[in-house]
Amino acid sequence: MNEPETIREMLGTTTGAQPRTIAVIGLSEDPIKPSHYVSAYMQQHGYKIYPVNPSITEVLGEKSCASLSELAIKPDIVNVFRLPKFIPAIVEEMIQLSLPNIWIQQGIINLEAANRAEAAGIHVVMDRCIMVEHRHLT
Repeated sequence: MNEPETIREMLGTTTGAQPRTIAVIGLSEDPIKPSHYVSAYMQQHGYKIYPVNPSITEVLGEKSCASLSELAIKPDIVNVFRLPKFIPAIVEEMIQLSLPNIWIQQGIINLEAANRAEAAGIHVVMDRCIMVEHRHLT
């Protein structure tokens, strides 16, 4: 968990022709919320954002889905902006969908769920901000 190599591999190289994809669970319409401005930053740096929030229909110019299983693609990264108590269910859905990478945002910690994800072969970054880590790599 949180290995520098894992972070570099997750963020990868994104291009206009082959953008890295990020499903953002808990993406808010409110521009002052971290989920919004962090996702906007990643979008501005070439990543394709897929909002996952059953409470909204669209954000950052993208249609929102109610769950990961509703996505038309398998995202490269699942970026989570939800309380720790919701992480186990997200991990279980990721296992069912064979999704490879979970990024749990800064301040959100659920070690049990992270251990479950790693045991299932999912790469885990937890309690780190994807925007901050991206800035360190560029």
